[in-house]
Amino acid sequence: MSIRSVSVSTAAGKFGQRVQVGGLEIIADEPKESGGDDLGLAPHELVLAGLGACTSMTLKLYADRKGWPLERAEVTLDAERTSTAFAIRRRIQLHGPLDADQRARLLEIASKCPVHKTLTGEIAIESTLVDAPPT
Repeated sequence: MSIRSVSVSTAAGKFGQRVQVGGLEIIADEPKESGGDDLGLAPHELVLAGLGACTSMTLKLYADRKGWPLERAEVTLDAERTSTAFAIRRRIQLHGPLDADQRARLLEIASKCPVHKTLTGEIAIESTLVDAPPT
């Protein structure tokens, strides 16, 4: 699976960041209560958004493949830091005339979305310092 490169650079404000992927751009920031300007999603909110989007996409793809009447999936996420973990709560609403077995199977499938697998698997991050071009 090919994942496009993401570029993040300092933007306006104390925490503002410009996030670019291909030709798309979003702003990341921290909420006002954390000292930011609340101009964009906070970093952990971006993680939750990625998990939610991937979950909903995976459910729709699976239901379509099976010919099941899933009209829409809604995924609501929140998280908190506990003393031992970053705890994510994912609530899934399935819209459409699904039977109990289909609903149960879709709940199982939610944990098979690629971002869920990434977040619950082993993650390796390699950081290198590269020289900035002369200004």
